[in-house]
Amino acid sequence: MSEIVSLKDPARPLDQRGRALHDLRISVMDRCNFRCAYCMPKETFGEGYRFLSSAERLSFDEITRLTSLFVSLGVRKLRLTGGEPLLRAGLPELIGDLAALPGIEDVALTTNGVLLPRHAADLKAQGLGRVTVSLDSLDPDVFHRMSGGFGSPDEVLAGIDASLAAGLGPVKVNCVVQRGVNDHTVLDLVERFRGTPVIVRMIEYMDVGNRNHWDRERVVSARTLHDQIHAKWQLRQIAPAYPGEVAERYAYADGSGEVGFIASVSQPFCGGCTRARLSSEGVLYTCLFASHGIDLRAPLRAGASDAEMLERIRGTWLARNDRYSEMRTDHPTAPERKIEMYYIGG
Repeated sequence: MSEIVSLKDPARPLDQRGRALHDLRISVMDRCNFRCAYCMPKETFGEGYRFLSSAERLSFDEITRLTSLFVSLGVRKLRLTGGEPLLRAGLPELIGDLAALPGIEDVALTTNGVLLPRHAADLKAQGLGRVTVSLDSLDPDVFHRMSGGFGSPDEVLAGIDASLAAGLGPVKVNCVVQRGVNDHTVLDLVERFRGTPVIVRMIEYMDVGNRNHWDRERVVSARTLHDQIHAKWQLRQIAPAYPGEVAERYAYADGSGEVGFIASVSQPFCGGCTRARLSSEGVLYTCLFASHGIDLRAPLRAGASDAEMLERIRGTWLARNDRYSEMRTDHPTAPERKIEMYYIGG
């Protein structure tokens, strides 16, 4: 077990609100094999949309080098995202390199799950610890509406089964709930995983990016979802698994597992956010709702030293003052243009 860096360690920067850098989310691919309306609506991201070329994306060596610098500033947890990260060829190799970095305690992956049956065992062998799988409904019609007509619940379930068989646990299932779209299927999804090691997490529909046609009226609050589930299966709140965990955790009173709620809209948790995000072509973002980022690829490829890159990252975090979700609550007006979620992961 690596040594946890003290928050008082001068090498560990604190942002303008006293938040330490602890988590790094790395987008390895801007493409996806789904077209979920709340992330990559197919009317925008169709056949003519220009995604990044291979040369524009960071190489595995570049990702590993940058990650090692983030580790020296306090990062202990890594999550690989997309787009769909399993579309990136050779991803297990990258996971092996990242998991071997001294100081890294947890490497996780967020995926839509349909490619897990062919990759789960290799991912585990290379050092992946756990996966989070997106699954918004078990109803095939609702699923297809939300995925843009791609994939099926059965394919995602097969991916979850493959992850459990490979030992990638705990497996978490993320469900983005939209009023009038999939809220009527929530209880079926919860019931499917009760009594299993899979943890279902209900996520409030968020205004990420600029193209998902977000409407506050479609947000189903975490409290409403909790009350619906609690009315059928009694819940009791349990402690966070680690400081800064975004999901509120609840266990079933009958011992049949747990469920979580992520309430970014109704109960913002900006004050405990310790996440930085690295896009697939090397732009550093300090918030999921950021409107701009800091380019790390250009200086990296221009020959900047590790010391120079480290100061660029450190300076970005020291200047960080993001609290978008809190501001949304206090000032519910039209925000400035934001980066798209597919670009930096959820």
